Amino acid sequence: MGKPLSLDHADAVRLDEVLAAGFAEYRRSRLPFWTDPTPAPVPEGIEPWPHDPGPPFEQWPGLASEMPLASEGPTPEEAASNLLAGLIETGQFGLDECRLVLVPAHRSSDALALIGWSAKAPLPLLCALLRSWEERFGAQVVAVFGNELHVSVPRPPVEAEHASLLALEHVLSTADNIVDDPPAPFPEYAMDLVGRTSWSFWWD
Repeated sequence: MGKPLSLDHADAVRLDEVLAAGFAEYRRSRLPFWTDPTPAPVPEGIEPWPHDPGPPFEQWPGLASEMPLASEGPTPEEAASNLLAGLIETGQFGLDECRLVLVPAHRSSDALALIGWSAKAPLPLLCALLRSWEERFGAQVVAVFGNELHVSVPRPPVEAEHASLLALEHVLSTADNIVDDPPAPFPEYAMDLVGRTSWSFWWD
């Protein structure tokens, strides 16, 4: 934890405008790799990364639409509980070093700012994204550890086209596990979001 960040910084983020500018820069820098299927050189014995054709958009397509409430899906409480149970079961999360934190926030998407989460994530943008994901998908911040963030999602996209729009928002969060660690081909990452009730991000 670090110095709390005023929520005014998140309020000031014009999310659609910021992501549009981010996508333009991201596409400019990545387009040469998307259009050239030649595998990048790797050390002997290392499997080459699969070719990534990139997102199927030439311009910022806008935010993914809201998922409506559905009686058959998990409740926000169930989704959060299932994610926490999964983190405990896999043992890949440092829960033995974690602490339960009560945050004076009206919504979980503001918690990271109010505790001054000191990861390398762009905190104002991330908080604005989390607010928007909370409104559109019911997303809840469940756990942070070091530079990792784990979010439960009771209303994930159920169609490939919808998931593709959301996947681009994930990419523009700048999370290293999505962009560079190594980058999963965009179509594969997008398809993995269909029906997925938890999202994980980390910044190196």
